[in-house]
Amino acid sequence: FQRLEVTGMPRKLFDHELEELVREMTDLGNTVDDRFEKTIECLRTVDIEKAKYVAEHDHEIDRKEHKTEILCLNLIALQQPIAKDLRMIAACLKILTDIEREGDQCADVCEILSTGQVYGNSLIVSKIIQMMEAARDMFRRAMDVFISRDVEEAKDICASDDYVDNLFSKVILEISSTIAQSSNVMGDVDLLLITKYAERMADHATNIAEWVIYIETGEHPDLNKHELSSPYVRAGNDSEEES
Repeated sequence: FQRLEVTGMPRKLFDHELEELVREMTDLGNTVDDRFEKTIECLRTVDIEKAKYVAEHDHEIDRKEHKTEILCLNLIALQQPIAKDLRMIAACLKILTDIEREGDQCADVCEILSTGQVYGNSLIVSKIIQMMEAARDMFRRAMDVFISRDVEEAKDICASDDYVDNLFSKVILEISSTIAQSSNVMGDVDLLLITKYAERMADHATNIAEWVIYIETGEHPDLNKHELSSPYVRAGNDSEEES
């Protein structure tokens, strides 16, 4: 294959295909954001039917991810981009994974809600909803930054993860301190799992912001170094990433 010329018609075609890629990424982000909203509503209202819908329609997100992934690979294989263009497409492949994981975790939370024993209207559930709302806000900001390429805003998104991590620690401690005397132990275990998913959702938003920084600067910073001390987190990290 010939390398794409910087000027002339081939470059215009390449720019058009990059714009299509951005549109597909944005569309996928909007779809996941809708699932985020529905998941939070399900937590707030314990709407079993809506939870089943989110849990059973994750394949729609997978299909869109696969379509966009093929677009990225075709751009690399057929156009042989270099420099910042290559960084852009490579970062999109990474960002796609994080967007898709956000959708997966919405489906996982909703599957727990539709099959488990989670009761709404508790103080712990309200804190988990706070975590989910904060994670959703980070995700929406990260997708906005993907368009604007605002490096400082991307760094600020990463810093916001501390708020979610602090809530995570508080919720885990609260559940752990009461679970032995609980009348709904399985429901509390479900809440532990949901809390972990909410924490990971914020991490994925941080990852997206870090890849935006890479697109603009060529450097991929690790701005999510905060390690939580809970043994539950250490035990859960590896298995969650493999799911």
